[in-house]
Amino acid sequence: MPIHRLPDNPSLERLRKQAKTLLKQVDAGAPEARGLVAEFHPRPPATLKLSDAQLVTARMYGFASWPRLTEHLATVERYSRSPHEVPPRADLPEEFLRLACLTYGSDYPGRTDEADLLLARQPDLSTANVFTMAATGSAGALAVVLADDPGLARSQGGPFGWEPLLYLAYARLKAPGHYVAAARVLLEHGADPNAGFLWDGLTSPFTALTGALGGGEGDQPPHPEGMALARLLLEAGADPNDGQALYNLGLGGTFSDDVDHLRLLLEFGLGRGAGGPWRARLGPTIQSPRQLLREELATAALRGGPARARLLLAHGAEVDGLGEHLAYGGRTPYALALLNGHTEVAELLAEAGATATLDEDDAFTAACMRADAGAVAAFGPEAAARALARAPGLIHSAAGQRKPAAVRLLAGLGFDVNHLHRSTPLHAAAWNDDVETARTLIELGADPTIKDAEHDATPLGWADYGGKHQVAAYLRSVAGQE
Repeated sequence: MPIHRLPDNPSLERLRKQAKTLLKQVDAGAPEARGLVAEFHPRPPATLKLSDAQLVTARMYGFASWPRLTEHLATVERYSRSPHEVPPRADLPEEFLRLACLTYGSDYPGRTDEADLLLARQPDLSTANVFTMAATGSAGALAVVLADDPGLARSQGGPFGWEPLLYLAYARLKAPGHYVAAARVLLEHGADPNAGFLWDGLTSPFTALTGALGGGEGDQPPHPEGMALARLLLEAGADPNDGQALYNLGLGGTFSDDVDHLRLLLEFGLGRGAGGPWRARLGPTIQSPRQLLREELATAALRGGPARARLLLAHGAEVDGLGEHLAYGGRTPYALALLNGHTEVAELLAEAGATATLDEDDAFTAACMRADAGAVAAFGPEAAARALARAPGLIHSAAGQRKPAAVRLLAGLGFDVNHLHRSTPLHAAAWNDDVETARTLIELGADPTIKDAEHDATPLGWADYGGKHQVAAYLRSVAGQE
């Protein structure tokens, strides 16, 4: 049986109950429970005790023993932070820091502008303490206070309980600061280049490197000196096998085929080594360096990144390596590239030795996504009918992947341009700032007044919220709001 993944923000009490339930199920003769014992207990006893059930529970989550599992939970608790849940603060320096930094949960547009306003009104906030000095890139002030007390470089405080280097890496102020110089001062006085936290207890560390590179499901902006700051951190010893940074600029958020960050991480050893201090702390819950390369190649195939695929293959990524994320559906990169109509990526993978056999339904989907009208017609009407019944959201996928030709072909086959699954295809085009796909959808009858099921917002609302100015202007012109 495969190793299970621990639930997010795991609870020791819940795991204790799970072990007790397993014990009861084994005593009752439940086949599945007995199978778990046979698979995960190194020496299954004739009569199971609670300690045996706890050992099985630990090993099924990838830990050698129950004490190792409980030690892991203590580590998670130690590093867990929930910056998105921190309420407004009465203390002005703390409120400034709360507004100045990305939180990956409450990063609404204009939030950091409020911090800029506070700073403009009270410039002395920039030197109120070591944390505001870091957030504003006040290198000179940092040098003075750290010369007197170097221990402040590793102190934890402010509204999020972070180290100064994290406030520096996650700050997104418009006021220019000397961030690289300030980071160098912190590092010279003992700041940890691998500083980070576990967002709400999730075991994917948000490190200083993650903050420097930015991105994420909310399309969080990069740091104003992001690449230079990232290089400095890596030179100081930050581990390049940073799964959260890779996710934020790959599978999470709006995708681009920019490879600058990937090239930098590969230069410093992405895909090699043991995985750094965070993997040492969190063990099997952190993906190995080798697995991170698999995830990245699968992302390039799923989302259409030929430059990424080429770079990863050149650095030894396994051409048929499987990504673990549910988005990949257990498929090889080659199958993902074919299914999503990313012809150039598919050709690169085939040249590297990848092969795949698609069944008829998948082959039909692949033809639709690459907008191959001739191949689609050759399948006949039955294949289209099955696709409509099986995957009505295929047109949403085409819109989300910036494929207006595929959108037009699918609409001609009967796919609904207003298909609502949490959002519509037009919402996807709006979030991508993709005017060409939005125009195609409108021409095909998309209704720009439909609201999504989660935020109750129109595509224009999404565009305004995300700062997608080109598509917002187009949607306003459609509505006569210019």
